[in-house]
Amino acid sequence: MSREIIAQSVSRETLERLDIYANLLTKWNPKINLVAKSTIPNLWNRHILDSVQVFKLANNFSHWADLGSGGGFPGLVAAIYSAEFHPEGRITLVESDQRKCAFLRNVAREAGLDIQVLAERIEEIPSLGADVLTARALASLTELLDFASRHLSADGMAVFPKGARWKAEVEEAERHWHFNWTSLASRTDEQAVILKIKGIVRV
Repeated sequence: MSREIIAQSVSRETLERLDIYANLLTKWNPKINLVAKSTIPNLWNRHILDSVQVFKLANNFSHWADLGSGGGFPGLVAAIYSAEFHPEGRITLVESDQRKCAFLRNVAREAGLDIQVLAERIEEIPSLGADVLTARALASLTELLDFASRHLSADGMAVFPKGARWKAEVEEAERHWHFNWTSLASRTDEQAVILKIKGIVRV
């Protein structure tokens, strides 16, 4: 059903790119475990639509960086949507696993996406200076803010999907960081939220 919902709001070319992505992920997943096997039957809602809502919260950007991209959520979905709705934006995906980088580059090539994939560790690359920074199912909020303080531009915004324990993560992070945050309810998981964060300063 989620594919039909998405189809109503994007061009045919964007839907074709999402189909290419979904098909390649399903093909590659048994070999390199891009997402949990149990989520594949619900791929469009659990992963793609979940990433679309992130893009819609941060679709005005010069440089979008996605950390720990793994199977490409939300970074590749953002790149596909950006090709239609924000083609002037630049997108960088950071992933230390070489096999997952090969997958990300393969999707980009097959779907005709102009993105940069960095096969390096987040803490070892120079500052990306991104004005939008995302990461999904990568680390605790405390650790994510450490990455964000390094890779966000001065007035940049981090957008982090978080699950049922998000309030506890915010409380823990506030012991180590000063930051301004707002939470928005997830459309795909009633216990989850998306955190929009700016003004990150270490305590």
